[in-house]
Amino acid sequence: MALHPALRRSVVAAALGGLLFGFDTAVISGTTEGLRRSFQLTPGALGLTVSIALWGTVLGALVAAYPADRFGRRDSLRVCGVLFLISAVGCAVAWGWTSLMVSRFLGGLAIGGVSVLVPMYIAEISPSRLRGRLVGVFQINIVVGILVAYFSNYLIGGFGLGDGEWRWKFGVEAVPAVLFLVLLLDIPLSPRWLVKTGRIEDARRVLARIGDVSPETSLEEMLTAVELERRHGQERLLAARNRFPLFLAISIAAFNQLSGINAILYYLNDIFAYAGFDKVSSDLQAVAIGFTNLVFTLLAMSIIDRVGRRTLLIVGSIGTAASLAGVAAVFWTGSREDLLLWLLIAFIASFAFSQGAVIWVYLAEVFPTAVRAKGQSLGSSVHWVMNALISWGFPIVAASSRAIPFAFFAGMMLVQLFIVMAVYPETKGVTLEEMESRLATR
Repeated sequence: MALHPALRRSVVAAALGGLLFGFDTAVISGTTEGLRRSFQLTPGALGLTVSIALWGTVLGALVAAYPADRFGRRDSLRVCGVLFLISAVGCAVAWGWTSLMVSRFLGGLAIGGVSVLVPMYIAEISPSRLRGRLVGVFQINIVVGILVAYFSNYLIGGFGLGDGEWRWKFGVEAVPAVLFLVLLLDIPLSPRWLVKTGRIEDARRVLARIGDVSPETSLEEMLTAVELERRHGQERLLAARNRFPLFLAISIAAFNQLSGINAILYYLNDIFAYAGFDKVSSDLQAVAIGFTNLVFTLLAMSIIDRVGRRTLLIVGSIGTAASLAGVAAVFWTGSREDLLLWLLIAFIASFAFSQGAVIWVYLAEVFPTAVRAKGQSLGSSVHWVMNALISWGFPIVAASSRAIPFAFFAGMMLVQLFIVMAVYPETKGVTLEEMESRLATR
């Protein structure tokens, strides 16, 4: 069945936050050498420069639950759009290292916010049979943003802009930031949030507007869930019935980063430089990896509601562990550098097909409505704390041993495989209200 036009517009507008997320994540990879020269950065200072946005992301993810519950998911996204715009312009005109760091930190706040708000918003307006694919549009936009950043870096690198090249690479993000703000002007508030805040008639109108096939039934389910929450009182995130959802959220968020995905994306050009590739070649190979990321994310999104989240995680754990072990072997032996690109492509394909596609869907599904914003915020915060720590430490560890980081990441993917097989439940095709009931009994 085709999506109702209003639902489609709402999903596309919100998910554009993912493109900004992805662009901001990957654009740094093409600026590290320019930043190192411009500010005479040591490996530790470079790691801090890369990770400062991530510490902003941690804070953004932690605090996003409050405005999401107080002002709504949609209006909070508009604030994120403003922060993206300020960050892009601020990085482009930065007059020193401190101003660059402040601008990157503000961009991190926005990324943390959208990582919580966009999956939550889309999950709450989507019919259960399509929820995985529609929330997955957010992940698709993330990888599109990564590819756009790599391609943008490659194009800008060909203009011979000298020491100011990194400014242009950061500054072009202002264009999608403005588009994001414009599109957010024409989407409705979340019907579940409206019910939670007592605006029942508004929720009914939104359900009709987005083409819900049975709005009264959907509204009744939401009202029942809200009444259940009220009987429980003001539920705490750390309440006993939320222990299993908390474990799922924290573990999937931690393992997502223990794969090394963002450290590899941030330092991709440096990784190729370690193996002897020149700047132009590194930029071009980054585009190939970004394209692979997009293709396998699209493949995963096309089957996630049929195959299921758990199966994708199992397959991806095996693929990422094997390819990361291969990268470690290349650097340990100092031979077969010609295989590096193919091993990294295999890693990106395995990651995109599994936890890259699953994480934001899963985080949006496993918590009860009463604590969904807080739970999603916590899961996202764990994701970004791990990201910041690993990205900060990667250049320091790689300076002494280029193989050790990849061997560590491979080992973590094997641990993930065993945990997913042992305890992760399948969530495909289950309504959010039914999921709440199932997980509360674990």
